[in-house]
Amino acid sequence: MKFIADTHSHTLASGHAYSTITEMAAAAAAKGLEVLALTEHAPEMPGTCGLFYFQNLDVVPRIQQGVRLLMGAEVNIMDPDGRIDLPEKTCRELDIVVASIHLPCYGKGHTEAENTRAYVETMKKPYVNIIGHPDDGRFPIDYEVLVKTAKETGTLLEINNSSLRPQSSREGTRENMLTMLELCKQYEVPVTTGSDAHVNVDAGNFTNVMEVLAACDFPEELVATLNMDLLRRYIPALNEPPVR
Repeated sequence: MKFIADTHSHTLASGHAYSTITEMAAAAAAKGLEVLALTEHAPEMPGTCGLFYFQNLDVVPRIQQGVRLLMGAEVNIMDPDGRIDLPEKTCRELDIVVASIHLPCYGKGHTEAENTRAYVETMKKPYVNIIGHPDDGRFPIDYEVLVKTAKETGTLLEINNSSLRPQSSREGTRENMLTMLELCKQYEVPVTTGSDAHVNVDAGNFTNVMEVLAACDFPEELVATLNMDLLRRYIPALNEPPVR
């Protein structure tokens, strides 16, 4: 598989990541990527950057080291109603928005129905491009509802490389990914791949992703990060000239 894009990564602005924009771009270039999304954790994640960071991203050149940068956010899904932690106006001005459930922001103890509703309501927001790591067994969901809603709303579902690391705190990730991928095959729903890199050496690292895609013989034509035309359908910013 020749990946052209990584749609989920972080710089030191996220607080618990360790590389600069320049270092991440250089690492992506070294991997042969054409596109790298820098999706910093939104303000409710402990230790991350504030609102003004996201409102000032127009100053960042979108071509660095020959790589097209997408400057965006990984917003936090805050509750079962799909509330997120950046204003709609700010989200619409970003190049890309990934929405994810994180334990410090969403909390524990929600039911499968509540978790599923949280994703469904979030996907109804037209400025949300991707659901990040919907693989975490700590937040059980109805994967058939997730996949069908992704198809209806034009939202990409993420296969997250970091979720499959042995050190990951997420639970049941490989089994959940395989369940989701089988449903995506059945309903012909595209997925995206995110390294979820928090350090430059992991930018564009899809070692674990490739294993799980191969395990279920997932069709390459449904992997948006292998096909620029398909990726542009889900990330409209790629259809616009890069800033500066």
